[in-house]
Amino acid sequence: MNDLEYTYAVARIRALETSLISSTDIERLMACQDEEQCLQFLSEKGWGDGTGSMDASAMLTREEEKTWEVIDDVAPDLSVFDVLSYPKLYHNLKAAIKEVCTEMENKNIFYDDCAIPGKEMLQIVQNKEFSRLPGRMGETAQEAYETLLHTRDGQLCDVIVDRAALESIYEAGQKAEDEIIRNYAESTVAIADIKIAVRSQKTAKSLDFMKRAMAPCQSINVDQLAKAAAGGMDAIREYLLGTTYAEGAQALEDSPSAFERWCDNRMMETIRPQKYNSFSVGPLVAYVLARENEIKTVRIILTGKQNDFPDEAIRERIREMYV
Repeated sequence: MNDLEYTYAVARIRALETSLISSTDIERLMACQDEEQCLQFLSEKGWGDGTGSMDASAMLTREEEKTWEVIDDVAPDLSVFDVLSYPKLYHNLKAAIKEVCTEMENKNIFYDDCAIPGKEMLQIVQNKEFSRLPGRMGETAQEAYETLLHTRDGQLCDVIVDRAALESIYEAGQKAEDEIIRNYAESTVAIADIKIAVRSQKTAKSLDFMKRAMAPCQSINVDQLAKAAAGGMDAIREYLLGTTYAEGAQALEDSPSAFERWCDNRMMETIRPQKYNSFSVGPLVAYVLARENEIKTVRIILTGKQNDFPDEAIRERIREMYV
């Protein structure tokens, strides 16, 4: 990809960034009386399919589709973005294994906007054609399938697949030429490990469970983090204070919602430098992540309005915007 192609692609993204949800837009959404007013505001900003439909789920799904339509149009090399779809790909594997092993049909649990759509993944698992899966995913699928079939332990199945997903993301980051993919992979895996530690501490999971669930990365020592989690929440905070994720320690002390918000905000900090990059794929990747973040934030606000949550409770969950 030459500089001219970068310049064209980034110019398109820069133009689209002006329509991203801003902090001011978030305040306007918060000022809406109810979900209907929020949807009307979003529709006026161009969200949805242009028909004026007030179906929240359909509107958010359409915005996700629009994001990838843009990337399909401007990105010369779509393989760079594969790593961003790994969570959906491995989710499809997990959902397919559970449906096949439990013989219970679950509707609307698959993603179709990834390398192996739900229907195809279900066929692969049903036919035990694990060799059709990319990389080491076949080995993961077979292990998770046999584990669930023989133990009926759905959580253990989740651990096997979720860790494999993190390892795949990290491996892609290590191989990537683009700094943003490396940073994305590092942050994604580290934050996932911290979440595992926090949730394991709250549910009294064993040290062995945590070590099996966590994926190694450079910025977190999973052995030390797991031992800290076994020692209590204060020990987790103390460990984080000695890492680049020290702000997460304060968020943990504030509240569970503040911690979840910090996890997403940390990713925004990772990608924000791409605003000043004009000659790489970085701004395109940052745009995808920024759109995912704003859609998640809008979903939080809509859910809060729909359920009449107090504004204070909604604000505690609101993520930082990219613009």
